[in-house]
Amino acid sequence: MMPTLPIDHLPALSLPELLADAELLTRVDRKYLLRAPQASALLGGLDPRTRVLAIDGRRRFRYESVYFDTPGLLSYRQSAHGRRRRFKVRTRSYLDSGQAFLEVKVRGDREITVKDRMAHDPAARDRLTDPGRRYAAETLDRHGLDPSVAGDLAPALVTRYRRATLVPPEPDVRVTVDTDLTWIDGRRALSLHELVIVETKSGLHPSGVDRRLWRAGHRPVSVSKYATGLAAMRDLPGNKWARVLRQHFHATTPQR
Repeated sequence: MMPTLPIDHLPALSLPELLADAELLTRVDRKYLLRAPQASALLGGLDPRTRVLAIDGRRRFRYESVYFDTPGLLSYRQSAHGRRRRFKVRTRSYLDSGQAFLEVKVRGDREITVKDRMAHDPAARDRLTDPGRRYAAETLDRHGLDPSVAGDLAPALVTRYRRATLVPPEPDVRVTVDTDLTWIDGRRALSLHELVIVETKSGLHPSGVDRRLWRAGHRPVSVSKYATGLAAMRDLPGNKWARVLRQHFHATTPQR
């Protein structure tokens, strides 16, 4: 059952306002794994001036990401081994609006994530088009990574979830709350509906939401929807995600 979130009482925020107030393409991300009751307690106690993205009356939106990797899983292995400079390439589809983007995320110095993206054909969200492959190569090259990697990228994993996006009343902070989490690898699927991923996105300094989570006993965890999910689905070496995998991820089931 999809958990309910106490966010309907918070003021709404339009998409143009969100993009103007908190684009945050360069940021520090902190992720927390909560159970549904813990997430409800967090959200119910937020500053009442916190705004929630709302489009056509909806406050939770369906997302799908298709992650691309090399045959040797270079992107996964860079993340698994904690390489300072690493990348992810994915299509991000907003299923409720029919929009899709190709995104290239690069982790660089000081744990700062830089995300570049371009519009992508929604009908081709499960593959890299020629323009998309060129964009990936150019972006990797611009960030000092090997652009030839883009020629080897192929679909590796699909993730689906529902997301609520919140903007607290402090500058340059965004919070996302992901529920109804599902990973798909070929014909296998893993669904963790009781799990909630709360992610804070801010500058170098922790946000008020981070501090509230800390006071409640929650600490940031190393979890990647792509890399942790792939490790669970394919029984790959978990490395830094071993505890998260042991506590939160379960056996896969056939995809119908």
